[in-house]
Amino acid sequence: MPGLHEKIKEKFSQAVTGIHTEHGDETVVVAKEAFLEIALFLKNDPVFKMNMLVDVTAVDRLPLKIKPRFEAVYHFLSLELNHRLRVKVPVDEKEASMPTLTGLWASADWMEREVWDMFGIRFVGHPNLKRILMYEEFTGHPLRKDYPYSRRQPLIGPKN
Repeated sequence: MPGLHEKIKEKFSQAVTGIHTEHGDETVVVAKEAFLEIALFLKNDPVFKMNMLVDVTAVDRLPLKIKPRFEAVYHFLSLELNHRLRVKVPVDEKEASMPTLTGLWASADWMEREVWDMFGIRFVGHPNLKRILMYEEFTGHPLRKDYPYSRRQPLIGPKN
């Protein structure tokens, strides 16, 4: 019986660029252009029933020299069917944006704000995309691998 990631590959063969399973965790890598359609499918299809968005995060692959630089990572869970799926979406540095999932899962609100705050990936259509961990005047995105950790910030910073 094919795994969840293989079923996604069958259904969205043009949009899926990779699948793998490691330590029992199924992962599918998809094109950004098809991500919203795939997310809607994961939520509504009776085989998947992904009724919970567990986490949204990102990876800055700058030191690895992998293009595109970023990868948005989503963890979905079906409470009813007791299965999980990780979806990764490559995100270009110049257009560091993703469509928001706040219309499908309310939990996406704060998670997307955290990714925006820490990595600088914008979520198009988000109802309130503003900093959640850093203060509004903070300059930059501190989890980017090229962020200068000793940078002096407007309100706080190292003393001279």
